[in-house]
Amino acid sequence: MDHAIRLKRLKFRSWHRGTKEADLMIGGFFDAHGAGWTPDQLDWFEALLEEQDVDIMGWAIGSLPCPPEWDGPMMEAMRSLSYVPVPR
Repeated sequence: MDHAIRLKRLKFRSWHRGTKEADLMIGGFFDAHGAGWTPDQLDWFEALLEEQDVDIMGWAIGSLPCPPEWDGPMMEAMRSLSYVPVPR
């Protein structure tokens, strides 16, 4: 698949999760970091999108233990939550 098309597809899937909270967390993470990801990182994120939103969000905020297959530098970046817009 063409890289640009893959990014567009992942952006859409990131921002259309089903709840506003998941859209902000997962879509915001993709928007903040996705353009610079390697093909392996894109593979990781694409596979992560197959998981349930409540699990992804729980792993990212630390309310659920993160399975070893998802724990690593990418999940650490997701845990920072610095990419989620907070209205003031």
